Amino acid sequence: MNIDWTHFTPWTALAGGILLGIASAAFILVNGRVLGISGILGGLLVPKRSDASWRVFFLLGMLLAPATLSLLAPGLISAPRIEAGTVAILVAGLLVGLGTRYGSGCTSGHGVCGLSRLSPRSLVATMAFMASGFAMVYVIRHLI
Repeated sequence: MNIDWTHFTPWTALAGGILLGIASAAFILVNGRVLGISGILGGLLVPKRSDASWRVFFLLGMLLAPATLSLLAPGLISAPRIEAGTVAILVAGLLVGLGTRYGSGCTSGHGVCGLSRLSPRSLVATMAFMASGFAMVYVIRHLI
């Protein structure tokens, strides 16, 4: 794995973390809901007429925000380079979905919102996410 040290700065990571924290806090204060992407998306699988529209607009905003930023400030962001084939990406996506279902939430729900609410369940889930990620990187980088 190579880190692009020319473009990585701790300041962009800090700014992103601050924005995510503000968005999560505002979302729970305004809507009384945890900002968990899997829960927002999952709510559309069996949609309730009363809350389907905000879910659709939230997900559209997540998809359109990078495209809009790249139009407004070309060169500020670049597409990530993924060193994996299509099959590996599909399998990884299915495993993430399975883990999200099994863990009753995703990293944004547990790691950002749950930990900030001092949820023991979220602490265990986040530790499991991180341990699984560390183990998988070790296996792929050193054993395969």
